[in-house]
Amino acid sequence: MIPAEFEYHKATSIQDAINQLGAHEDSKLLAGGHSLLPMMKLRFAEPPTLIDINGIEELRGIRLEGDTICIGAMTTENELIESEILQQHCPLLVEAARLVADPQVRNRGTIGGDVVHGDPGNDHPAVMLALDATLVLQGPGGERQQPANGFFLGTYWNDLQEHEILVELRVPVIRQGVGHGYSKLKRKTGDYAVAGSPVVVELDGDVCRDIRIALTNVAPMAIRAEAAENVLRGKVIDDALIEQAAAEVIAACDPAEDLRGDIQYKSHMAAEMARRSIRAALQQARG
Repeated sequence: MIPAEFEYHKATSIQDAINQLGAHEDSKLLAGGHSLLPMMKLRFAEPPTLIDINGIEELRGIRLEGDTICIGAMTTENELIESEILQQHCPLLVEAARLVADPQVRNRGTIGGDVVHGDPGNDHPAVMLALDATLVLQGPGGERQQPANGFFLGTYWNDLQEHEILVELRVPVIRQGVGHGYSKLKRKTGDYAVAGSPVVVELDGDVCRDIRIALTNVAPMAIRAEAAENVLRGKVIDDALIEQAAAEVIAACDPAEDLRGDIQYKSHMAAEMARRSIRAALQQARG
């Protein structure tokens, strides 16, 4: 199909983009376009104005600041994959990016677009929850920092305020004693997840000091399985505890029934993905 008529503006800076959002009612930002443009072609979205932010260089790049990795919102999936900083200090993001769509999409698709679009099937929102990331947002009132946990409110709905832009994502460096895993069940290469679960575990000796279990595409938005985390936190994790946590994962799921499976199937697959990710994270954390 052909999208409805719209105006096009190319922003020259972050402030210019914010000003353009304020000047054009119901306008949308154009990043990689792989989520927005298909919706426009199907007339599911009909923004009267597109504001192209691809030319804003300050929204790109990956840098290390102490124990924090700062990632520009317009950084592409392939740039995540190729980043030596991420390969060394946060390989979970590299693994997740490799599971996004196909090479053509990864050349253009951006991490910021994936996060703010609000599709529960997107990979990065759950990864941001597992990494305990912080989102840097900028709008007419200046800059603010928003924890990823609490940002995702529903399908295509988040805590981005009017005329705000996601400018940067900040994730902690993976330290010694911290491990990660991301298991994703999909029907074919490049597809959205039937169910997925990124997990980050921090060990103190054999005891689980902290754990974050996130879930992809089994609720209206990416979620943390906090009851499952509470089963494992502060304990020496064994198979019996993992099974208790898996039961809590199933209880946390609220998936939409579609061609990828019914509610029971998706919920049980989410539990299986969490099991695999927990075990992978524990193995890494133990060195």
